[in-house]
Amino acid sequence: MRRLRFACPPRSLLRTLAAAVALAAAALAPIGATPASAATSAGVSVDAGRALASIPSSAFGMNVAVYDGYMNDSPVAGLLKGAGIGAVRYPGGSYADIYHWKTNTADGGYVAPNTDFDSYMSTVRSAGAQPIIIANYGSGTPQEAADWVRYANVTKGYGAKYWEIGNEVYGNGEYGSGWENDTHSSKSATTYAQNLVQYVTAMKAADPTIKIGAVLTTPGSWPDGITGPGDGADWNHTVMSIAGSKIDFVVVHWYPGGDSPADLLTKPQAQIGTITSTLRSLIDQYAGANAPNVGIAVTETNSTIDKDTHPAALFAPDDYLTWLENGAFNIDWWNLHNGSNGTTTVNGATDYNDEGVLSNASGSEPAAETPFAPYYGIQLMTRLGAPGDTLVRASSTQPLLTVHAVKRSNGDVDLLFINKDPSNAYTANLSYSGFTPSSATPTVYTYAQNATSITSTTTGSATSQTIPAYSLVVVQLHPGGGDSGGGGTCRVSYTKNEWPGGLTAGITVTNTGTSAVNGWTLAFAFPGDTKVTSAWNATVTQAGAAVTAKNVSYNGTIAPGADVSFGFQGTWTSGDAAPTSFTLNGTTCTTG
Repeated sequence: MRRLRFACPPRSLLRTLAAAVALAAAALAPIGATPASAATSAGVSVDAGRALASIPSSAFGMNVAVYDGYMNDSPVAGLLKGAGIGAVRYPGGSYADIYHWKTNTADGGYVAPNTDFDSYMSTVRSAGAQPIIIANYGSGTPQEAADWVRYANVTKGYGAKYWEIGNEVYGNGEYGSGWENDTHSSKSATTYAQNLVQYVTAMKAADPTIKIGAVLTTPGSWPDGITGPGDGADWNHTVMSIAGSKIDFVVVHWYPGGDSPADLLTKPQAQIGTITSTLRSLIDQYAGANAPNVGIAVTETNSTIDKDTHPAALFAPDDYLTWLENGAFNIDWWNLHNGSNGTTTVNGATDYNDEGVLSNASGSEPAAETPFAPYYGIQLMTRLGAPGDTLVRASSTQPLLTVHAVKRSNGDVDLLFINKDPSNAYTANLSYSGFTPSSATPTVYTYAQNATSITSTTTGSATSQTIPAYSLVVVQLHPGGGDSGGGGTCRVSYTKNEWPGGLTAGITVTNTGTSAVNGWTLAFAFPGDTKVTSAWNATVTQAGAAVTAKNVSYNGTIAPGADVSFGFQGTWTSGDAAPTSFTLNGTTCTTG
């Protein structure tokens, strides 16, 4: 809730939320009130050879806050791990700009017992996750932040890689609305950017391997496009023009709002692509030669409507996966625990207006650590894919049936269906490019409306699946024929010559099958942060860690037993490990 979250969206959004909660109960009939009609047909196309992005280890994140007395409760690490959470952000929204890590105190705020940095790190490490830390900009100093880096990574060896400088600093009153603490005499974007450069210098002197993020306004949301009284341009252009060449990633928050649950569920497809395109243009404009290495992190996001019931569960995986498909490397849900802020009834379920994924037993909530619906929506993604797997292109002919697809490193293809229609089931008629599914009956995981667990069964086929109304469904498919995990039809060798910060690499693709390959696409992903800067004998594109190489006009045919070679030049910062898996036109190749 806003009183505790301290992330504070614009006041206009808060008014929208109040209206949306009132509309939600009336907009959707209670479960069971109207019998579902016969399933509607939907055409679903999956292009397993069209890589969108590799899933990074930092992809699926969660926020925690030092005022949360349940933050390090004994079940928490297991619950985080069970939901596939690989990153945990601390010390919590706007509290970051009043929190002092050495004394474990917050200026004028409450810090719960046992929420200090070392206690937090104990839970993070037990969960198998990595920390994402917000340095105090509001009342802190570059030296305080540098000391934190040194303590975390030199003294304790925690390996804390990602550091943000401040939370929603643009909410410091510069544009007329001031929820974010900022004790600097000037609140301008220019001042933030100049100080940000000082933070970068001090913190990287303590550990030069860390990644530092700059706070930007979300394109298209307040106060984007507004020029403050102390600046010559809006917040984003000012910050990036001064600090763009010094940072490693940019930070935005996304609370999309909506007039109803149905409207909310359109937002990922309607907004995220445009936001990321605008951010990438800013990065390209101001980050110079380092632009390909500057990432996008969405360190706060939430459904904002029916926050702990089924609409939020449908929204959560769509939120995470759409950001990843558009190039973000980290998405952090707000929040692990938050607290009840009054109740409503949504489709027969009680919504506590709690932005947490786990109960903290406040108000009339269930026992502490009871998962709410969004937890299961996030958890279902563990059945879809894992870090290192590749998100690939998928589409549906029905606007209320969204589909995401993952090509696993073992050659499997898994599909996540989101049926956003509260009344109708859809029969998905599936077709594939770059993948031939096995004829075996698929394993199917379902999170149904108002359920308290994910169920599994074997049902349907690789070409037809029925997706119940208002449900989340993962279908796991094994390759058949020439797509079996062993590959058999292609072999890839990868060689490289590297030096600090750079490399050249050569790739040879051999056709080990019995028929010619006419037109080829090789897909792979870098385990580290390698970026391709130029290539020869292939057209090479990159989205995040995922790379796609396509033949050029003169080498599109690979006869049986023949091979084709291409190469590239690239850059890297912290790691240049070789790719471990390659697919040729969707078929997994052997390596060596």
